[in-house]
Amino acid sequence: MSDAEHFFSAAEKETIAATIKKVEATTSGEIAVMVVNGSDTYPEGIILGGMVLGGVTALGATDYFFNDSLWMYVPCAVIMALIFGAILKRVSFLHGFFTPAGQINLRVEKRAIQAFYEKGLHKTRDASGVLFFLSLFERKVWVVADQGIYQKITQDELQTYTRHIVEGIKSGKKTEALCHEISRFGQLLALHFPIRPDDTNELPNDVIVET
Repeated sequence: MSDAEHFFSAAEKETIAATIKKVEATTSGEIAVMVVNGSDTYPEGIILGGMVLGGVTALGATDYFFNDSLWMYVPCAVIMALIFGAILKRVSFLHGFFTPAGQINLRVEKRAIQAFYEKGLHKTRDASGVLFFLSLFERKVWVVADQGIYQKITQDELQTYTRHIVEGIKSGKKTEALCHEISRFGQLLALHFPIRPDDTNELPNDVIVET
C-alpha cells in the first residue's frame, strides 16, 4: 500500500467528501474518514524478529565456522539480533510478520478510538458521530461510533462495513468500496437519526490524513 498522503488521489478525496455530504443531507449523524500510515511501530515485533532471525543465523554461522561452539554462539546471536533488529526497523512491513495478529487488531482499534476523540467526533449533538479509520501498514479498517449509534448497532455489526472496504482495497476499488459502505451506513443513520430542520454540518467532510 502507498503512504497515507497519497493513498487517495485528489479526485478520489473529492468523491469521498461528496459522498459524505450527500449522506449527511439525510441524517443528523456525522461521518468522517481518516487514513494513517500505521497505528503503531510494534517494537515487540522488531525485538522478536531480531532475536529469531539473529538466533537462526548465528546457529548456522557457529555450526559452519566454529564447530557448534556455545561460547561463540551467544555473542554471535546477540550481534546478529541487533543487526536484524535494525533491518526490521527500517523495513517496516517485515516486522509485521513477527507481531501476533490479535495484537495488531488491538493496536488498530486503540488508535481508531484515540483518533475518534482527537478529532472531536464525540462532540456531536446527538452522539451520532462515526469514523471510518484506515490504517495502511496493518491493512486494516476500523469503524468507531459514538454512544448514540451503539444503542442501535453493535461493534460486530459495524465491522461488517469494514470487511467490504478491505475487499475493495484488495481488488483495486478502494474509493468505490468506501463510498458504497458510507452510503450504506448512511441509510442506517437516516433511519435512526433523521435529518432535523435546524441540522448543521458539525464536522468537515474532507478525508483526514495523518502520516
